Amino acid sequence: MNLSHTLSLPCGARLKNRIVKTATSEGLADRHDHATPGHRRLYEIWARGGAGLLITGNVMVDRRYLERPGNVVVEDATGLQALRAWAAGGTTAQTHLWMQMSHPGRQCPKLVSKEPLAPSAVQLDLLGNYARPRAMSEAEIDDVIARFGQCANLARQAGFTGVQINAAHGYLISQFLSPEVNRREDRWGGSLAHRARLLLAIVARVRERVGADFPISVKLNAADFQRGGFSLEDSCQCALWLAAAGVDLLEISGGSFEHLRLLGDRGDPATAEDPAVAASAVKAGYFTDYALAIGQALRDAGRAMPLMVTGGFRSREAMERVLALGGIQLVGLARPFCATPDLGHRLLRGEDIPADARAASCTGNALSRWLTRFKTWRVLRVQGDVAWHARRLAQLAQGYNPENRSPAWSLIGHMWADMAHAMRRKPPLPGIAN
Repeated sequence: MNLSHTLSLPCGARLKNRIVKTATSEGLADRHDHATPGHRRLYEIWARGGAGLLITGNVMVDRRYLERPGNVVVEDATGLQALRAWAAGGTTAQTHLWMQMSHPGRQCPKLVSKEPLAPSAVQLDLLGNYARPRAMSEAEIDDVIARFGQCANLARQAGFTGVQINAAHGYLISQFLSPEVNRREDRWGGSLAHRARLLLAIVARVRERVGADFPISVKLNAADFQRGGFSLEDSCQCALWLAAAGVDLLEISGGSFEHLRLLGDRGDPATAEDPAVAASAVKAGYFTDYALAIGQALRDAGRAMPLMVTGGFRSREAMERVLALGGIQLVGLARPFCATPDLGHRLLRGEDIPADARAASCTGNALSRWLTRFKTWRVLRVQGDVAWHARRLAQLAQGYNPENRSPAWSLIGHMWADMAHAMRRKPPLPGIAN
């Protein structure tokens, strides 16, 4: 098996190769939270770049709660024409385009809401950017389930070729899965079976709305990498339930806004605690060993479900080595595609990921290594890298050649763009919890 091989999914859909451009938060929506020509332009560039599958950034199911200003929101058919244009661009050259559907839960910034929702009233402690959430009622949980189903139905109508349910990285479904954040004592909290109830209910509702022949993916944490959080053992069990529910592809990632393993931050070496997993740690990518353990759990139980691993791949050799191990069918990259949009074709030609397709390192000197012990420094460093890639993504969407600015200047530009989006969102915001 290599990167050029096709892959047939359980629902019957077929991917032209094993390279996936995974979710990247675009922040390109208009003041109505609808898709724009920039979405079509950006995803057509990526579709022509050679990947077999493109997955969008967080598309929100509720306009009151966003991951960041500039998210596209799909609640009803009012933005359907713009979605169709986006889908047309992203499915160029027989490329699959899947809409990632998400609800931020407590990871909704104060720029959007001063009272976000969560399973329990447990606040996200991250530089004061997030307000204390309100615990959801039964009616609000039922509403979220319905919203995911509606969003998936509209995605199919618009021409997207699949959907992904974001149950990772500390967003709402991930919050329900975590015993650290979900402290409910009703049927939505307590045991893992109760904490996974929301995820499985959403999968069932989405399948009901899109039919048996439409790909449904789930993005799941291998672990939260927090004491008392969602563990690798929990992830293995959820994978078994998702396979039984007919999920077509499980993407394995990890971490949350409080532990940024998804973005390469491995925490304070003096205090970080990881789950027991292959003792040699990551051989290729951040989560390969974890994904292999989940794949083994599926095989031991006689379950079959394709797996994708995402995070930290920076060489073609590493990607091919992971596929050669067996048990993992797809390899995902996000940030490298922001800097090198034709990366898929390069990899398929046998070339490697360009060494300069990333932000400048700010960890090389002794002072930076010492500062890494402080969470605030780590968060700023990681966010600078995220902003560097986000600004390049935005410039591609606008039709510009990306500028190679520093992570610090990129972070300033990124923050200003979010503030500008927040200020120009069309009022009123019906029902927003402000």
